Amino acid sequence: MTKTRQFRELLQSDRLDFIMEAHNGLSAKIVQETGFKGIWASGLSMSAALGVRDNNEASWTQVLEVCEFMADATDVPILLDGDTGYGNFNNMRRLVRKLEQRGVAAVCIEDKLFPKTNSFINGEQQPLADIDEFAGKIKAAKDGQSDPDFTVVARLEAFIAGWGLEEMLRRADAYQNAGADALLIHSKKSTPDQILSFAEAWKGRCPIIIVPTMYYSTPVDVFEQAGIDLVIWANHNMRSAVRAMQETSRRIFEERSLMDVEDEVVTVKEVFRLQNAAELAEAEELYLPQNTGTSAIIMAASRGDELRDLTAEKPKTMVDVNGKPILHRLVSQFRKEQIKDITVIRGFGKEHVNAPDVQFVDNDRYASTCELATLNAAVEKLSGDCIISFGDILFRRYILSSLLEIECDISIAVDGAWTDRNADRSGFQDLLQASSPHSLDYTTEKVWLEKMGPDFDSESVNGEWIGLLRSTEAGTAAIKKALNDMSKREDFDSLHLYHLLNLLVEQGHKIRVLYIAGHWLDIDNLDDLAKAQSFQAV
Repeated sequence: MTKTRQFRELLQSDRLDFIMEAHNGLSAKIVQETGFKGIWASGLSMSAALGVRDNNEASWTQVLEVCEFMADATDVPILLDGDTGYGNFNNMRRLVRKLEQRGVAAVCIEDKLFPKTNSFINGEQQPLADIDEFAGKIKAAKDGQSDPDFTVVARLEAFIAGWGLEEMLRRADAYQNAGADALLIHSKKSTPDQILSFAEAWKGRCPIIIVPTMYYSTPVDVFEQAGIDLVIWANHNMRSAVRAMQETSRRIFEERSLMDVEDEVVTVKEVFRLQNAAELAEAEELYLPQNTGTSAIIMAASRGDELRDLTAEKPKTMVDVNGKPILHRLVSQFRKEQIKDITVIRGFGKEHVNAPDVQFVDNDRYASTCELATLNAAVEKLSGDCIISFGDILFRRYILSSLLEIECDISIAVDGAWTDRNADRSGFQDLLQASSPHSLDYTTEKVWLEKMGPDFDSESVNGEWIGLLRSTEAGTAAIKKALNDMSKREDFDSLHLYHLLNLLVEQGHKIRVLYIAGHWLDIDNLDDLAKAQSFQAV
């Protein structure tokens, strides 16, 4: 059902209905979620939200823009407080066309002079519009609409201006004859007497709308019995928001802290929900480049004994490098490449391992197992395009970017200048032999892994794997199958990742070598940590 038809049914139903004020897209969304079947786009509230007076200081185009955001955020009809129509009959019919284009269901205009002043500010001194001129404005609005269900409401201000019932009825007659679909009867009395007297005299010739801001204590049963069709709660969202913002700002200013306020305001997650952030996440998966589907697994279960007291309680992945834990730097690197699905495998000191917006799995047997058992703890996370990374490395951004661009099922980053990092290869277990050595000359030749491990003569070593691997969906499936096969071995707990890569090569899988020359660090000891303080991961 169109929004215009929804509003028509609100007016024409045999029950009393209610609509609630909103002044921007967020408040409109809240009004709809609360259960209201319609929204009052209050001129007072929109002006206040813009920081100006309710004296037509906000232009009609600015009001239109606010209404457009409100209409986009909701599925229920909006009745705009259109002041006096922002000009003469010509402005009025243009306003109706623009409201229809923006999905606004109805407009209410008041019979005062432009520029208007809020009815509760010296109302008796505000002159009313000429009856014939205002009736012509209503007729122009009705003639200008293209949707037959669009509603034009005439708001009568004679009570506000100090006139009596006779003048109200005279104007109501003229406005209905000009084509008004409903009448909004306004009063600033603290009792509903004026409203009730008009309703009794009017005898339901067209729908009546009221705004009981001043006579708020009147039971709604009274309105039902009088034949009122629609009640507008006109400005209470804006007024309650002002009170809340004043109090929150005051407390934060005086207390210089968020501690006592944070639990009393909605979460940022709730704001994201109201903004429909989930829909954007779904759209990103549909429309952004495929590499946004890449996941990452960071292996961070080991303690790092050689860092001594620094890892007495927390693992080395949480050791600070220039005030930021190694793990956080890794996560930041992946985020820069639009990798959002990140899993961290914890072990030693797992209660100290943290990072924003990542998932955790644990290898609680970290003390008696090696790399393959750690990776196997996250086997359920192995899927699709995937990065596998050690949890104690730093690297320049281009290395990860280059891995993501390689068209090969499995690829690894290899330091061809590994001897520059440490001439003594003792303790290096990820040395490798490849189909071609590293060369500084440009070449299009593809290089493939032949074997990896700790037991090579220096002369036969072509490089050192830095602990960064990328696999496509097919490559990840091969890794997962090989890991499953190896998990059945009795010596599985003592196996490393190079055992897995060697098995894949033996099975005929091609593993592409991406040569680099330095530009990375693994942090094993205090000397490595000292070097890391000046490392630039750009």
